[in-house]
Amino acid sequence: MHVTTADRGTLVRGRVAVCLLFLLAGMAIGTWTARIPSIKQELGLSDGQLSLGLLGIAAGAIAGMQVVGRLVDRYGSVRVMLPMAFAQSVVLILPAYMPNLAALALALFAFGAVHGTLDVAMNANAVEVERAMDRPLMSSFHAVFSIGGFVGAAVGGLLAHAAFTPAATFAVLAAAIAVLALWASRWAFAAPAAPARADPGATGGAGTAGWDRGLLLLGLLGICCMIGEGAAADWSSVYLRDALGSSAGFAAAAYAAFSIMMTAGRLVGDRLAARLGPVTLVRGCGLLAASGLGAALLADHPVAAVIGFGCFGAGLSCIVPQVFSAAGRRDPARAGQALARVASLSYVGFLSGPVLIGSVAELVGLPRALAIPVVLAAFVALAAAALRPHPFTK
Repeated sequence: MHVTTADRGTLVRGRVAVCLLFLLAGMAIGTWTARIPSIKQELGLSDGQLSLGLLGIAAGAIAGMQVVGRLVDRYGSVRVMLPMAFAQSVVLILPAYMPNLAALALALFAFGAVHGTLDVAMNANAVEVERAMDRPLMSSFHAVFSIGGFVGAAVGGLLAHAAFTPAATFAVLAAAIAVLALWASRWAFAAPAAPARADPGATGGAGTAGWDRGLLLLGLLGICCMIGEGAAADWSSVYLRDALGSSAGFAAAAYAAFSIMMTAGRLVGDRLAARLGPVTLVRGCGLLAASGLGAALLADHPVAAVIGFGCFGAGLSCIVPQVFSAAGRRDPARAGQALARVASLSYVGFLSGPVLIGSVAELVGLPRALAIPVVLAAFVALAAAALRPHPFTK
């Protein structure tokens, strides 16, 4: 599409606004994660009790995603994401004031519901900005989310070291999030309403609630990728420490390498998508993830494992952004619902991944259980054609 100078300025500001939303969403998650130990100690929770409370975030996020798609499609992404961005600053504070496990679970349900709703709405807006600017942008937005998570965790950790209470920590970060939300509200890009596609098969028709084979396959790719992310988050350090006998300090390097390479991959992902197209990019990423982690498991050495998890992170980095972008473009009039469905499935993968790996590890050992993400990454490479067609492909 042709973009005038005035339109270009509007779109640039809109891109910045979406970046701010991804940043604040990552900051909220990172800050909460950094203060989990303090909340656990204050309430006197066991590991099992804490895990029950943390289910509130997952349940809230999935519940929020079930309704947000229709809201986005009816009212527009801007009218949904901006209130949720401000709400994110409010619900971040709630867990610090909960007196017991039940209250904490309810507060975390609210936190998850707001975060899940914001996640879908801001991704829908990101698709609108990407489409209007006529070039890939989604990977950079997801990179900003990762950076936000690091910033939130770092600031939360520093404030904890300075003896700030969780309540004070959350209040400081909530104020910063509110400022970012206010900035985003002034620059957010609202795309013109898109006409619905006449072909009912494009969205599965009313009788299938918008599902079709292509959208389901995109959701399956998201599940495969997010199972790998969850497995790396919860089991990479355990694998180095318990299976390979490394020190606790060196074991932490596995997930650090995974996170750093994932962020780095997303920072260059848009340029790769523009040059290679999403199908080739996702196919290559799936092969890199599978071969990197697979080779590390075969090498059976701590240094190789760190390198392997770094390759695994680099490989997974661009897959979910491209999957979300493809889902949002299937039918512009129903982008919110498509994104909500794919995001819900992907989130289930992130939650179930650690449990799946742990259950299989009980039967065959952790090294063999970690072959599951390898196989799933290889499947992503084989099924990358699900991302066609793509308007940015040359």
